Order: sequence, then C-alpha cells, then structure tokens
Amino acid sequence: METTLIILKPDAVQRGLMGRIISRFEDKGLQVVGAKFMQISDELAATHYADHREKPFYPGLVGFMTSSPVLVLALRGNGAIAVCRSMMGATFGFKADAGTIRGDFGVSSSFNLIHGSDSPEAAARELGLFFNDGEVLDWSPAGACWVYDMSSGSPE
Repeated sequence: METTLIILKPDAVQRGLMGRIISRFEDKGLQVVGAKFMQISDELAATHYADHREKPFYPGLVGFMTSSPVLVLALRGNGAIAVCRSMMGATFGFKADAGTIRGDFGVSSSFNLIHGSDSPEAAARELGLFFNDGEVLDWSPAGACWVYDMSSGSPE
C-alpha cells in the first residue's frame, strides 16, 4: 500500500469542489488517512516548490498557492500514486481528458485544481512537509475487504 499527498489547490477550494473531488478518490477505493484544511505560508510554498525556484512561473505559483486555503490529503491504496495521477489528468485542464478531475472541472493552464505526488520519494518528502507525526493515521475501513481481493494474502 502506498500513501500519497494530494493538495486541493485554492481554485478547487474557492469553487466549492472539495467534496466532489474527495468523493472521486473514495469512490475509487482510496482511503483518506490524513486531512488538513490550511493556509500555506510563503515559506512552506517555497520549500514545496523549491525545484521550480529558477523557473519563470515560480513567483506566480507561490503567490497562487498562498492566496487562499487549501485542503491537504494523505490518501492510501494499492498503487495510490499512479492511481491518483491518472485520476487527476493532464496538468493543463484544456488538455486533460474528460473523466479526469482536471478534464471535468478545469480549462486553465494556470489554475489546475490539484497537486499529487509523482513518486514514492516525492510522496514521503511532501507528506513530511504538510503532516506532523501522528497526523497520518493507520486505520482499517470496514469495507476494505470489498475494495481489494486479498485471497493471495496481499491486495490485488
């Protein structure tokens, strides 16, 4: 099982899409193991997006991410990183396929609704930035046995 970081960005929050987006992940069978509604500070945004510091869009990105509250989620599931990224769709809403979060709710190349970790290493780093010890929980939902075939001893 993987745990990944998802951020519902300021545009998703301001447009009232949080519940609809969370429902998609839960409907898919992913488990919410952490959630935090927060205002990202300039310092946290700078740390999170440090790889983009020299790119021309960096100041606008930090300004956007600190402009409004966000909802930060830790989602867990078998292959959660790839599953979430597939559900998110292409980076730019106007290029994202229908049926994806960005394809159904976005058209902008600047406001793209959602961030998701792109690798296990990034997920570990990003989860550590946004969640303190004890804020990502291990718990077993009652219906987990109906999400994954566990007959082999591991989720399929």
